[in-house]
Amino acid sequence: MESDDAPSRPNDALTELLRQDLDPLSIAELDARIVTLEAEIRRTRLARDRSVDHRASADALFRR
Repeated sequence: MESDDAPSRPNDALTELLRQDLDPLSIAELDARIVTLEAEIRRTRLARDRSVDHRASADALFRR
């Protein structure tokens, strides 16, 4: 039996974040949220870039 509290897929934290009501947050809280999300975007882009570079290296190795 599946619990409603258990994540059903890996991106549930992201889904929950997107559903969060922003209206009760202060301007300072919204600014802090923006800073945090921008940092996470940078971290995600770096991870993606590393994956692309790794894939390109592997492809080049096996083409020889």
